[in-house]
Amino acid sequence: MTEPDWFKSSYSSNGGNCVEAAANLPGVVPVRDSKDPTGPALIFSPEAFAAFVAGVKAGEFGTV
Repeated sequence: MTEPDWFKSSYSSNGGNCVEAAANLPGVVPVRDSKDPTGPALIFSPEAFAAFVAGVKAGEFGTV
């Protein structure tokens, strides 16, 4: 089984409140809390993750 190649967004600079995603697994996009790398990951379809990213870019979720 291939291990996830985790990455943080280049926009992640808010003091450690980040998520990490992995784009190297076919058919799934796992997402985890960067502060708990051995904890659970949520698994999304590539389409669902792409829709989420598009919504973030469009400002659908507001700002913090």
